[in-house]
Amino acid sequence: MAQKRITIAIDGHSSCGKSTMAKALAKRIGYAYIDTGAMYRAVTLYCLDNGMIDGDKVNKQRLRRHMPKIEITFKVDDEGKSNTWLNGRNVEKDIRGMEVSSKVSLIAAIGFVRRAMVEQQQAMGRNKGIVMDGRDIGTVVFPDAEFKVFVTASAQVRAERRFKELQSKGDTTTTFDEVLANVVERDRIDSTRKESPLRQADDALLLDNSNLTIDEQNEWLYNEFLKKVK
Repeated sequence: MAQKRITIAIDGHSSCGKSTMAKALAKRIGYAYIDTGAMYRAVTLYCLDNGMIDGDKVNKQRLRRHMPKIEITFKVDDEGKSNTWLNGRNVEKDIRGMEVSSKVSLIAAIGFVRRAMVEQQQAMGRNKGIVMDGRDIGTVVFPDAEFKVFVTASAQVRAERRFKELQSKGDTTTTFDEVLANVVERDRIDSTRKESPLRQADDALLLDNSNLTIDEQNEWLYNEFLKKVK
């Protein structure tokens, strides 16, 4: 008998390893993986490229007019890695830098941006068999998802992971203190914004992975998935 296909929603704080575990699970069980954070990062990059962000101010009127022009897709490369494409350009590397990281929460807090992204995300997951991670998947995008997880870790641990990731990609200018400040500020904005604030869904399992290895968290997630599809 074929295993039933479900919707898996993974939410949590920035830099807590959501995407890493979501990708690993999707690959293991043959589901599609959707990185919603990358979608907001792509919109942020578009705004930066088109001069719509000045400090912590976003030109919302201009952005609203441009929203129909922003096309975000995901394509798998020859190595099996999912890349984010913005208007026909591979922007996977561009959206992971500190310039985008320091502004993405501003863009993600804008109501009309979130509504546009949620609409796209719901369309992507209409046929189930997906793993989607973000901030509001289990609360707003797929409140009826059969399997919900909320991931967290201490700000210090998350900043250390993010700092190492940036260093591994050749970033030698960003300091650890800058990364930690960014993590703390993003937590504040994500949790207090008016539109779809970050919170744990009532029926989501909580995973604090501060002291877990990647392999340990992946096994935990896979075992919990198996319980849901029995």
